[in-house]
Amino acid sequence: MTQGKDAKPLVLVAAAALVRGDGRLLLAQRPAGKQMAGLWEFPGAKVEAGESPQGALARELREELGVSVAEADMSAFAFASHAYENFHLLMPVFLARRWEGDVAAHEGQQLAWVSPAEIEAYPAPEADIPLFKHFIDWSKAGRA
Repeated sequence: MTQGKDAKPLVLVAAAALVRGDGRLLLAQRPAGKQMAGLWEFPGAKVEAGESPQGALARELREELGVSVAEADMSAFAFASHAYENFHLLMPVFLARRWEGDVAAHEGQQLAWVSPAEIEAYPAPEADIPLFKHFIDWSKAGRA
């Protein structure tokens, strides 16, 4: 398969939909100085060479939020495929309802536990907006 002159690099990022018992979902705000600063997103990790998406996510959740999530406790939830100006994002999202430790912002980011009714009030990167809608639909189906 050949790539056209307009081909963009593919970036694989794994994200987590951490959902508490009360049905609220964790969002993290991108810090100042980063691309898309100020926008709210699922916590996530760029998948490095040799890592599985779940392995990358487990690593990043430990580093960024101080929680341990077993790969067995991550289930496929949704995915995004979105063309940004300079790259194409492919982002599987894994649902996790069990983890060890208390969620805390270890990298200075703002965190929010958001209900399905509140989530659309949080400005998000373009790739995350359909995922937010997926979370709303999932919660309406009585899964939250």
